[in-house]
Amino acid sequence: MAKEKKTKKAPAKKKKTVASVYVPSLRRLYREQIVAVMQKQFNYANIMEVPKVTSISLNMGLGDAKTNSKYLESAVEEMTVISGQKPIITKSKKDISNFKIRKGWPVGCKVTLRSNMMYEFMERLISVALPRTRDFRGLSFKSFDGRGNYNFGIKEQIIFTEIDYDKIESIRGLNVTITTSAKSDDEAYHLLKNFGLPLRDKPVKQEVEEAA
Repeated sequence: MAKEKKTKKAPAKKKKTVASVYVPSLRRLYREQIVAVMQKQFNYANIMEVPKVTSISLNMGLGDAKTNSKYLESAVEEMTVISGQKPIITKSKKDISNFKIRKGWPVGCKVTLRSNMMYEFMERLISVALPRTRDFRGLSFKSFDGRGNYNFGIKEQIIFTEIDYDKIESIRGLNVTITTSAKSDDEAYHLLKNFGLPLRDKPVKQEVEEAA
C-alpha cells in the first residue's frame, strides 16, 4: 500500500487589530465643523489659514507663599488636580521692598497646556466649571489683547469639581490665557464662540440713515 502523503495545513493568518486613537470631543468638533464654518465666514483660501487654539496657560499668584510653605504646596496640588499637569513655581525676578519680597522668592505657580490635555481642560471649563460660577452672566468680549489671545480671571478655584471644598487652605483665584493663531481679535472671538466658550454677544452697530 502506498503511503498517503500528509498535507501540511497553512498557518492561519493573524488578523491585525487596529487600536482606536483617542481624540477629545472638542478637537473632533474643530476638525469636522469649526474649520468649515470659519472658512466660509472669513473666506480663507486654504484650510491651513483657519485659526486654531495653540495653548492654554493657567497662572495663580500667591502673596503668602513667602512666609507659609504649606500655602504654596496646597496651591501646587490644586493646580495639578485642575489641569492634570504639574505646574512650575514662579519666583520673583527682583527685590520689591513695598511687598517685602526678595529676589528668588516663590510668588506663584503656572502651567501651560497643549494638544489633547488642552482640549480636555477647555471642555471641562466650558461645560462644568464656568456654569458653576456665582452670578455668571458670560465672559466679556473686550478681554482680547489685539493679537487674537484671550484673558480672563477666575475668582474661586472651587468652581472646578476636582477640588474638594473641605480640603482647601483658602479661596484662591487664577488667571486663564487662551492663545490662538488668529491674526485679529474678531477671528479669535468667533473661533472661541464656535468652541462654545460663553462670550457675551458683541453689540451690532446699526447705521441710521438720516432722512433728506
